Amino acid sequence: MIHVTRREHFNAAHRMYREEWSAEKNAEVFGKCANPNWHGHNYNLFVTVKGEITHATGYLIDLKELKEIINEHVIEKLDHKNLNMDVDFMKGKMASTELLCIEIFNQLKGPIEAYEGVFLHSVRLFETENNSAEYFGD
Repeated sequence: MIHVTRREHFNAAHRMYREEWSAEKNAEVFGKCANPNWHGHNYNLFVTVKGEITHATGYLIDLKELKEIINEHVIEKLDHKNLNMDVDFMKGKMASTELLCIEIFNQLKGPIEAYEGVFLHSVRLFETENNSAEYFGD
């Protein structure tokens, strides 16, 4: 089995807060991330697929097609958007990197696995160069 990873990039804003909490409690729990004027990140997304190489082509999946799937189902929905307000698959969810990583995985699983013998292995999302979340599915 081979694992192949594609890296993409997007910029997005978000705010960590719970409406039912006071401003003081949000600031205590989320710190700067609770800024009422939002804040943003330059995210790096790594999507890893796995499966067996097709010997006729020499690859698992055409990377141009993988890029198109990621762009259509994730990047176009997230890039230069407000995660709390603009992204349909984040509605009603805390806009943490962990939850965003899971939701990106959920957006990609079906379209990627529509290709015979190709399976979504993991999604890794870097919020900063030092902080990332990785999800392998349920």
